[in-house]
Parts: sequence; structure tokens; C-alpha cells
Amino acid sequence: MNTPSLEPGLYIVATPIGNLGDVSRRAEAVLAACDLVACEDTRITGKLLNHLNIRKTMRRYDDHADAAARERLLAEMGEKAVVLVSDAGTPLISDPGYRLVREARERGIAVTSIPGASAAIVALTLAGLPTDRFLFAGFLPVKAKAREDTLKELSGVPATLVFYETGPRLVASLEAVASALPGREVAVARELTKLHEECRTGTADDLAAHYRAHPPKGEIVLMAGPPLAPQAPGEADIDALLRAALAEMPPSKAAGQVARAHGLDRKALYARAMELKA
Repeated sequence: MNTPSLEPGLYIVATPIGNLGDVSRRAEAVLAACDLVACEDTRITGKLLNHLNIRKTMRRYDDHADAAARERLLAEMGEKAVVLVSDAGTPLISDPGYRLVREARERGIAVTSIPGASAAIVALTLAGLPTDRFLFAGFLPVKAKAREDTLKELSGVPATLVFYETGPRLVASLEAVASALPGREVAVARELTKLHEECRTGTADDLAAHYRAHPPKGEIVLMAGPPLAPQAPGEADIDALLRAALAEMPPSKAAGQVARAHGLDRKALYARAMELKA
């Protein structure tokens, strides 16, 4: 492989999420040609570089990095090709690299992104849930009340919800989904692209029961399908709604209230309200 020369700047490089064979030829070429690799964990990135037979200077840059560490990298980008990688997948997806990118752009530093694997996208392709709209919401909060509030806030979003999760917290998160998003189809994808890859679908309650009995390991993507389409009330339900409204208002207003609330025909409801009133 010919190693190209790189102009100074920031290069965002996606890396494999499990199977090292998924590294792209372009990512390999940029890693081979760069001057410095900024990474979350030098041990993990070192394994990838060893697999590619590449020797590079690595520097730790993660969510604990301070402004001074960021400033140092930004200064070097004026003269060097600096690569940013995460431990796995595409940088900036649920990690703090956006601050580095934002400041680089503000200073006029060239920023180039080399695309590749993302666990959220891989999981969506496996789950069979609707993908015309989806919302990636990162990690759910650790504390139960905050987790419940987050799920309730997202409950009305007309899209598949995608979260990252850890093994020890998965069952608690599934229980929260069962409570806040009842009736939805749920999927759990884990160990993606690895030997023991799996993607299970079902109700949140059923999946919680499975993972109580089989504690999960590895990195996990938790998905919940979009809100269920509301079902039109049956005749008995309509009569109950009308009777409740008739107890407080005349038939015309009762019919109008029920029609607006449930998207039903007002004239038909008025006729039925008159029958019930009689």
C-alpha cells in the first residue's frame, strides 16, 4: 500500500468496533501517514496499530482531558497531521471529541473525517426495527429517576430510539423501558462484529427476564421501536366516553369533545349521544 503524505490538520478516523478486519483501507493509509494519534486508551489503539504493522506516537485524549491537553493538540495541528480515534467505532459519537473539532474549525484548521463502523448503525441494521427515523440518545442516566425522566421525555418522539448501555445496567434499563414505553418492540444488540455477536428482539419485560438469567457482557446497543399507532375506540368505549361527557354537558358539546379527542365523526357521535340521552 502506498502511504500518502498528509497535510497538517485534524483527521477523524473511524476504527473497527470489534473485528479488526473491518478497518478501511483509507483509515489504514491515514494512520500510516499521520504524525500523531490521539486516542482514548493507548493499549486498545496499540492493538489496532500492531495489527496493521504501524508504529506511531500515541497520546491519550479522552473525556478526562483538560483544556491544556486540547490546546497542545490544536497547536500541533498547525504543523502536523493529527489523527483522532476512539476505542472503537466513529469518534465523537457519545464521546467528547466534538470540543476538539469545534475549536479546530474555529481556528481555521483543516478537519477531515474518514468514515467507518458505528455500533449504533450496525445494531439498527440487525434489529429489524423501523430505520426511516431514529434518534440516537447516547447512554441512559445511571440513576433510576433520571433514567425514567429521560425515557418519558423521549416517549413521544416518532422514531426508533437508540441507546448505548453496559452489561451491569442493562436489566435496570430494560425494566425502565417496560415502564415508560409499554408495548413497544425492543431489541438488544451486543458483541457486534465479534465471535459471540447477538441481537435479540421482543418485549422489554421478556428481554429483562432473559438477561437476569444470562448476565450480559460486552458493549451493548439498546433499541426501542417508535410509539404504537393509537387504536380507535370500539363502540362500547365510545358509549362510555359519551356518557361521561353527557353527565356534564349537552349532546352537541359532548359529541364535539369526543370527536376532537379521538378523531371521530362529530355527526355520528351526536346522533349516538341523542340516543343515549333518550
